[in-house]
Amino acid sequence: RASMAEADSPPGVDRLPQRSVLTDSSSFCPRLESPTDSRDKWNKKMDFLLSVIGFAVDLGNVWRFPYICYQNGGGAFLIPYVLMAVFGGIPLFYMELALGQYHHMGVIPIWKHICPIFKGIGYAVCIIDLYVAFYYNTIIAWAFYYFYSSMGTSLPWIHCHNPWNTPNCINYFGHRNVTWSNFSHSPAEEFYMRRVLEIQKSGGLQDPGGIRWQLLLCLFLIFTTVYFSLWKGVKTSGKVVWLTATFPYLVLFILLIRGATLPGAWRGIVFYLQPNWEKLLSISVWVDAAAQIFFSLGPGFGVLLALSSYNQINNNCFKDALVTSMVNCLTSFLSGFVIFTVLGYMAEMRNIEVEEVAKDRGPSLLFITYPEAIANMVGSTFFSIVFFLMMITLGLDSTFGVLEAIITALIDEYPRTLTQRRELLVLGLVAVCFLGSLTTLTQGGAYVIKLLEEFGANCSILAMVFLEAIAVSWFYGIQQFCHDVKVMLGYSPGLFWKICWVAISPAFLAFIIISSLLDQSPLVLFDYRYPDWSLSIGHLISASSCSCIPIYMVYKLLWTPGSLKQVRKAGYAPISSPGLVKTNGDFFGPLVITTTKFGKGGWGKK
Repeated sequence: RASMAEADSPPGVDRLPQRSVLTDSSSFCPRLESPTDSRDKWNKKMDFLLSVIGFAVDLGNVWRFPYICYQNGGGAFLIPYVLMAVFGGIPLFYMELALGQYHHMGVIPIWKHICPIFKGIGYAVCIIDLYVAFYYNTIIAWAFYYFYSSMGTSLPWIHCHNPWNTPNCINYFGHRNVTWSNFSHSPAEEFYMRRVLEIQKSGGLQDPGGIRWQLLLCLFLIFTTVYFSLWKGVKTSGKVVWLTATFPYLVLFILLIRGATLPGAWRGIVFYLQPNWEKLLSISVWVDAAAQIFFSLGPGFGVLLALSSYNQINNNCFKDALVTSMVNCLTSFLSGFVIFTVLGYMAEMRNIEVEEVAKDRGPSLLFITYPEAIANMVGSTFFSIVFFLMMITLGLDSTFGVLEAIITALIDEYPRTLTQRRELLVLGLVAVCFLGSLTTLTQGGAYVIKLLEEFGANCSILAMVFLEAIAVSWFYGIQQFCHDVKVMLGYSPGLFWKICWVAISPAFLAFIIISSLLDQSPLVLFDYRYPDWSLSIGHLISASSCSCIPIYMVYKLLWTPGSLKQVRKAGYAPISSPGLVKTNGDFFGPLVITTTKFGKGGWGKK
């Protein structure tokens, strides 16, 4: 009978897991594949896996993890890092993959099927994704500028004889008896600050200066690549990630082998991994571990929901979550060896401690420290080209994911209007992101990027994921969610996952949020202290996304007909979705589970 049921299915319909789906709860909404579902699907399973890995593995894996690791006890940091991954990061990662795959919807319309009154979370996430696109692609444009600058016969940051160099520029490689003071700058530092950014021509946020036309051109090329990678959906992006998600690993292994052969490399590795067990007694170490694993895996941006929504209904998302999380964490660990072998080499050349070289963090590590080391290697041009090409591909993968989250959410929310106009939607979104990035291309654009990073994404996204975890576990119901997973996989998640989703993961997020609120250090970049008025603008940026949640709740309560009690019940009850129902081996045609607005649902023929 099962074979007959498969034979009678319309062409192109996904083969559904043969599970029994029976319930009489008004809040239960089983969602199996619709027999007329025309939604795009991944061509291959690897297209999906590479897209998720490409999004999760970004520039932060290359610079942030190595810095956080050595700063918080070296090898001892791996203990809190692994614990936070197991009890916080991976459960949230698994939850988002399962939600997207089961409901086959983006981050905005999916809340109609989880808890409608929380739909504002979807709008807030899309706004946060826009802010990320405004500044993140400019960092990729910096890498593109370096990539282009590496094409000459010699690297422009190898000496101090360029028009942008100052008398404080000192090249200590290959020179003896060089005096290094607090006012000294390396050629790589002055190339980044005075040539790429031209930050010396900016007086801060109040005087950002003009737009750097070179960076404008680089950004235009970046967004052009993004458009033609996304305009046809997962059919095209799934092919592009075979290059952009795999190439960085080839480069990492090349750089690791080269770094390991440099003099002094062992000093960097020892400094990277030498455990400092006393650090584990510090709360800040555990906060950094929690924040690192969260921002590394990337739940909450709507990307995992969007990418998994194009999966087959019976895809093993549990296995996908484990595999991609492991790849992400191991990539971070591998990047540490790539970075610190080079830092050990620089310490050997400067005849100083590795700690003095490793004081740079963030973009400075990628655009000053590492290029400086590359410039003094044999074959510097080749290694510079592949390094910055790796950075470009790492950044592009994350951009693909962030913009796909917005595109999928809008198309699923307004299917009649946008489904057949995807190319125009992608073009419009790319244009908006390009225009929104113009302030980051000014001579003081680095200050704008720091402001957007701190207030546009970091604080807000933590709150979004916390609310998402609460809404799914407590309002949608952990038993309901586990039943959804059972429909897809054939087995229910174990007790460990339930405890994590209900208690540990929300506590994990609350821990990060509270700690970040209590540790409000002054915002400083390149010795520029952000004025109070700029911090007020930052708080407005945060409020612009977070305010979507209470605004939508008020809208829902005011515009839904009925008494307040009925309206509240309607706001918490998910809307049903069409599906196939199977009992005792037979599919009973397309059925729909109907849920009355305030009463119990029933079975109805479509």
